[in-house]
Amino acid sequence: MSARRLMVLGTGSDVGKSLFVAGLARAYARRGLRVAPFKAQNMSNNAAVTADGGEIGRAQALQARAAGVALSVDMNPVLLKPDTDIDAQVVVQGEVLGRYSAAGYQRLKPQLRPRVLESLNRLSSSHDLVLIEGAGSGAERYLRAQDISNMGLAEAADLPVLLLGDESRGGVTAATIGHHYLWSGSERARVGGVVVTKFRGDPAIFARAAAEIRAETGWPVLGLLRWSEAARRLPEEDSLGLGRAARRKGALVIAVLDLPRVANFDDLDPLAAEPGVDLRWVHSGQPIPAEAAVVILPGSKATRAALATVFAEGWDIDLRAHLRRGGRVVGICAGFQMLGRKVCDPDGIEGAPGETPGLGLLEIDTVIGKAKRLAEIDASDTLSGARVTGYEMHMGETRGAGLARPWLCPGGRPEGAVSADGRVAGTYLHGIFAAAGFRAQWLAGLGCAAQAQDHGAQLEAALDAFAAEIEADLDLEALLTLAR
Repeated sequence: MSARRLMVLGTGSDVGKSLFVAGLARAYARRGLRVAPFKAQNMSNNAAVTADGGEIGRAQALQARAAGVALSVDMNPVLLKPDTDIDAQVVVQGEVLGRYSAAGYQRLKPQLRPRVLESLNRLSSSHDLVLIEGAGSGAERYLRAQDISNMGLAEAADLPVLLLGDESRGGVTAATIGHHYLWSGSERARVGGVVVTKFRGDPAIFARAAAEIRAETGWPVLGLLRWSEAARRLPEEDSLGLGRAARRKGALVIAVLDLPRVANFDDLDPLAAEPGVDLRWVHSGQPIPAEAAVVILPGSKATRAALATVFAEGWDIDLRAHLRRGGRVVGICAGFQMLGRKVCDPDGIEGAPGETPGLGLLEIDTVIGKAKRLAEIDASDTLSGARVTGYEMHMGETRGAGLARPWLCPGGRPEGAVSADGRVAGTYLHGIFAAAGFRAQWLAGLGCAAQAQDHGAQLEAALDAFAAEIEADLDLEALLTLAR
């Protein structure tokens, strides 16, 4: 079997490529096609564990869920997890290859092209349709020579291309025509058409822009995808979207620290979806709100750098004041490590080798090591007995007397830690708040009545609704004819 393949490139980052591919995958899957998502290179600290013990970007995990297929490391063969502005951990086909500087990674990319093509061909051999998402802008000339994720991949794998432009940002006509100008003749010939995303307004008014795009590029505008409320209910891939939610009067305030290299921030989506919760991201320069009942320290790809930020922002002082007022503190993964007495990185896995004092709120110490733990987890809450499921994804071993008071119990073993007074708790388990029963009991302990709706069911409903919007706005048969 050889699948049809269609590449979706964008005129920039955050134009809606990831969610568009997810919605398109659900729409075609509902028509009976076996669909697979693919993104050659993803730069994100949001990752998911595959059944075979690897990891891929969470955007591709959502796309696979939309398609109704099992996660595979082939769906995202190269995952970059930034440690700093110029360094990243490189994961290839689910396994950590090493830590590379930006310049070092550029030199490495040509060696990764065969692995990328291998993964794409494997997916193509077992599916009817592979939807291939590009990365950022599809026409960055300065990256073209080593490109493995945009037109470089399209040329290497002979892929047809659909170009996405974001109307909500303004300048979609200029961005589209600009891409035509920057691409070579053979690259331009791969583009079968343009779809404009996040459209609000009168389509008749945009007709003039569509005509100009066609006249300048030869590419037809194949549709205007309206601004989607359903898509807004799906997880954000980019941390730029954090904190957009409106305040909810009278709701339980849960504050989340916006840490450097924040990772797997969709852990908090089930809480944000609760009508009785006001989830607030606390950004640099802002104090932790005094009215917060809980402060959450989320995951981060750079634990010691995140700790340095906590101290530099004065959030350590805010946290102690918060606890004196009777508040609670929760740490997830790196956030859990930060709650301890110290974090050591003797081999420089996440940055320069060294040791950083922790917040000292739990009697634990962590040593960052080279081995990465990737595992799906089924556990119970030691306090309520409620079942929780999720996954572990971390580099580091935590020890100390605080582990004698575990938060969770996966497979009969203790996991995480809870302070003696019960007001500070930490865990390595990502996805802990997705379990409706656990979330309801946890919120009830804070005096908040939970909606207790299954988060997975909410995602499914949002995917179905977004797919229906795509079907209403675009001609799916016409898009499928572009694939080959």
